[in-house]
Amino acid sequence: MSQLPQLESGRPRHEQLSDWLRERLVAGEYAAHDQLPSESDLGELFGVSRITVRRALGTLENEGLIYRRQGLGSFAAPPKLPQGLVRLTDFAQDMERAGLAATSRVIFHGQAAAPPAVAAALGVGEGAFVVRLDRLRLGNGEPIALDRTWLPPFYAQFLEGRDLAKETIYRILERDYDIPIVRARYRIEAVVAGADEARALGVPEGGALLALERISYTASDRPIYYQRRYYRADRVAFDLELARGESPGGGGQEEGMPLREFESVFKA
Repeated sequence: MSQLPQLESGRPRHEQLSDWLRERLVAGEYAAHDQLPSESDLGELFGVSRITVRRALGTLENEGLIYRRQGLGSFAAPPKLPQGLVRLTDFAQDMERAGLAATSRVIFHGQAAAPPAVAAALGVGEGAFVVRLDRLRLGNGEPIALDRTWLPPFYAQFLEGRDLAKETIYRILERDYDIPIVRARYRIEAVVAGADEARALGVPEGGALLALERISYTASDRPIYYQRRYYRADRVAFDLELARGESPGGGGQEEGMPLREFESVFKA
């Protein structure tokens, strides 16, 4: 272990401890899944309370640098792997770009009544029958996301008899039926895991998830499907880059900062 610093007075001790550990993690002194010193060991080394240590570790966990296992301790998180999201890719392409092996598990595939949000997105009546497809998405065999996808019956018919654990909606529709997916609308929000999401993703009920809502469209602006994807918050983050612009007439006046890149970042 690197030489311990002298804690400064007048600055919160938990911040100093998290800074010191962060430097070690970023420098690669801990490989992915290496165990960090225990809370009691860190408290003894720095002469601080266990509460202080837990606050420091909580900061690092929120930053995605470590993960904690009840009764086992704290571990260095795997490095994040950059991958493009804004390019209308499907999950298999997302995982391929991230360097992860993508697999899926079908949990449900059948008729369902359209809830209000689904009905509005697909342009059908509330309670109308649509087809719902639930799939657990895995990267290198580990749960990353849970997809719930609703399709109008017209487009759902093209998925009948297909192995939806191995084939994606994008590829089936575009490759086999020449139905292009030309654009999509996204919304991202933080949600808590319900019982079904927690069980599927292996996270505590009530824990944090990132929910990505997507409506995909084909030509003539016809909605093909509405999807809610629940990401494990410890497995994905989003980076974006904005480009600074000027007004068309010159003069150097800014007119906002248009989006240049929007990237999802997955952890191995």
